[in-house]
Amino acid sequence: MQLGLTLGSGHAYANLDVAMVQEAERLGYSIVWASESHGLDVPTRLTWLGALTSRIRLGAGVMQMPARTPAATAMTAITLDQLSGGRFVLGLGVSSPRVAEGWHGVPFGRPLPVAREYISLVRQILRREAPAALQGRHYRVPYDGPGATGQGRPLRSVAHGRADLPIYLGAMGPKNLALSAEICDGVLPHLFSPDHADLLLDPLSRGFAKAGGGKGFARFEIAVYVDVFPGSDLHACLARVKTYIAQYV
Repeated sequence: MQLGLTLGSGHAYANLDVAMVQEAERLGYSIVWASESHGLDVPTRLTWLGALTSRIRLGAGVMQMPARTPAATAMTAITLDQLSGGRFVLGLGVSSPRVAEGWHGVPFGRPLPVAREYISLVRQILRREAPAALQGRHYRVPYDGPGATGQGRPLRSVAHGRADLPIYLGAMGPKNLALSAEICDGVLPHLFSPDHADLLLDPLSRGFAKAGGGKGFARFEIAVYVDVFPGSDLHACLARVKTYIAQYV
């Protein structure tokens, strides 16, 4: 087991507690995670922290798929990973209809096919084995739909990224959890309860079986987080936890 630190996303101002992250690094923490909703973004904060640390991994937990094209995400991942000396972990999530449509102004769509196509394109760009191309239901690269000029051609990244840069999927439902095991290197399970571990482990096992090739828990990271609200008033602290959980149920 490794320890990580999460910065969260619900902040009005980008007042990073750099000293806390540096202390976590000194204590041997493996990773620091940053998330985003409809305010502060992930890459800027992780870039800032990457410049002020030297060993701790920098985890996007998660970057929203509706906020960026797959190519834009891959470019950010390559850049941040290079600048940090190979410390970046790319966590992705489909977000929610409220944020996708109400904030980014794009359709939420069908989350499982969206994630599969999106991650496929990111992987292609990172690996540079061939120019990135996908004629899917949700992503068409090169674009050939309404308004297209017809001049688009598949392109290969001029930047050499880490071909095996780890990609995690933020997941909560059983199908999304299975997809993470099938096509990703790790999962960020949302609202995990150790009393109901089977709700996490069973879907992951189904995903491993679909992936084949001997993929399993030994080569897959489960990044579970625990919400901590310190204080002397137990009921007040519980209320803060309940308020957070209520956003997702």
